[in-house]
Amino acid sequence: MTDPMTPADLFRHGLRLLLAKDIDGWVALSDERVLVEFPYAPPGYPRRLTGRAELAVYLRDYPAHIDLRDVAHLEIHETADPTTIVAEWRGTGRVVATGAPYDMTYVVVATAHHGRFTRYRDYWNPLAIPDSMAAEQTTARSAP
Repeated sequence: MTDPMTPADLFRHGLRLLLAKDIDGWVALSDERVLVEFPYAPPGYPRRLTGRAELAVYLRDYPAHIDLRDVAHLEIHETADPTTIVAEWRGTGRVVATGAPYDMTYVVVATAHHGRFTRYRDYWNPLAIPDSMAAEQTTARSAP
């Protein structure tokens, strides 16, 4: 039997799936009961997702909004807990609706057990949300 991927390997594999626009594959890297948190999420965006199904709904349209083309920087830090890593990364590409450049820096604290993410805290910068996405969120919130 093969050992499951380390949290760092799992994270790197997840980034490859995001670049390939394989959202289902990325979601499949998560445990059924995964806890996903966005501590800095602005109004209109979720701060917490519970479970793989909720995560799948949240991410299903990601490629329709963001065309992620490159991971311009990746640094993974091991922690005293071998199941938890801290990843600093920068994703670049374009905003699909406008063609504008997309450039977002992330800090993620990820915990994995048995080759699946069990907790994923994404400290993305809400001030860097492309205007077109912010406008979509405002429209979605005001829709009946």
